[in-house]
Amino acid sequence: MGSFTKWLGAGLGFSLGGPIGAAIGFAIGQFVSGFSNEDLNKEQQAYQRRVKTGSRFEQTQSGDFEICLLVLASIVIKADGKVDQRELDFVRNQFVNMYGKQRANNAFKLFNGIIKKEVSARQVCIQIRQNMPHASRLQLVHFLFGIAKSDQYVVQAELEEIKKIAGYLYVNLQDYESIKAMFFDVSANAFKILEISESASNEEVKKGYRKMVKKYHPDKLQDLGEAHLKGANEKFQSIQSAYETIKKERGM
Repeated sequence: MGSFTKWLGAGLGFSLGGPIGAAIGFAIGQFVSGFSNEDLNKEQQAYQRRVKTGSRFEQTQSGDFEICLLVLASIVIKADGKVDQRELDFVRNQFVNMYGKQRANNAFKLFNGIIKKEVSARQVCIQIRQNMPHASRLQLVHFLFGIAKSDQYVVQAELEEIKKIAGYLYVNLQDYESIKAMFFDVSANAFKILEISESASNEEVKKGYRKMVKKYHPDKLQDLGEAHLKGANEKFQSIQSAYETIKKERGM
């Protein structure tokens, strides 16, 4: 249990409070043996002492991103009315790849409880957008599409839930459609990924590409650590591939 305590105390910041903190408390109380809500309260008090004045975004820890993924993943997984094992396996595998087996095991002690609690997507997203920069919120939406696609079928209920979450996170419709297009192998999606129309001129294509490179460059997620750069690089590669597809089709 020592590793769990160390992970929770060192890795979490803003997510120890608010509706996300309540979900963590529920999960700990129900599904994490040897660790009580009293222990959680001590970690919350310790975090408050660590908070320094300055930008609110400075309070975002790598673990905060991790917990936000788990909470939002639990909402999307339940969107179609059932919990698919392939979706659970995808989330776990992603966490093992990003964080290693021990840290993933700690995260899933919480996830097993969080997924059994009804969580308000709106309230959770308000907390996230108040504490997390835009680039990180885009990465959250990208991860959620990966979960939805992991069982080979993206049902309408999942799409609607992710779209709703994106809206709550202040991710605009154009960005949402761009990320969504990265998960569907259709030629026209190359234009959606670059957020341009199929009638765009070659110069507009180049301009759109440069804009997306700037928006989604992995360097924007450096503060979250190496663990989260893989997903950022995948998203960045989708932009590169979309641009290459259009260039090839047009002979640019």
